[in-house]
Amino acid sequence: MSCTLVDFFNILRPGAKIVRQGLIACITCELLALAIWIGGLVVLIAAVIPAVFNTFGGQDAGGFFLTRAFDGYNRLVLGAATVLTVGILWRAWVFQQEMADGEISRTEWLLLGGMLLAAGVITFVLHPQTAALQAQAFALKGDAARKAAFEAFFQMHKPVRVLYIVNVGLGIALLTERVRSWIPR
Repeated sequence: MSCTLVDFFNILRPGAKIVRQGLIACITCELLALAIWIGGLVVLIAAVIPAVFNTFGGQDAGGFFLTRAFDGYNRLVLGAATVLTVGILWRAWVFQQEMADGEISRTEWLLLGGMLLAAGVITFVLHPQTAALQAQAFALKGDAARKAAFEAFFQMHKPVRVLYIVNVGLGIALLTERVRSWIPR
């Protein structure tokens, strides 16, 4: 059985002010982490990428800039992942302590797990490989060799782009799941 946020607040005893304040802080931090996760990628895709390629003029300078921008975004996502993981674990522990039949929904666990998996694959596997291929392509001088290197880069970059989009979709779904749990049935 899944509990709503209202149910959870109702189970807190009057003397459990610290738990209530902790829950408010936890949920606030989780929502901020989701805002960074989702909003950061939307800003990069919708505003930063077009601005970079329309301002920098060259593919090399713009490409290196965007690689660094996504490095920063990936670091923010790792921080957000930590906050989300600690938050869901803490909420699960509090539910277990305060109410035997309350639980975090299976959907919430699965969505967060999918987000963590996608972010891990991007951050620790695909992005470093893609950045190395990009640097190699930019370093080459011959047109044929450079073209082949860029083809390899773009082939590796396709799954990265797909995973970023999937990850933002999972983040939106997790946010929706959280909001849905707050509304009484």
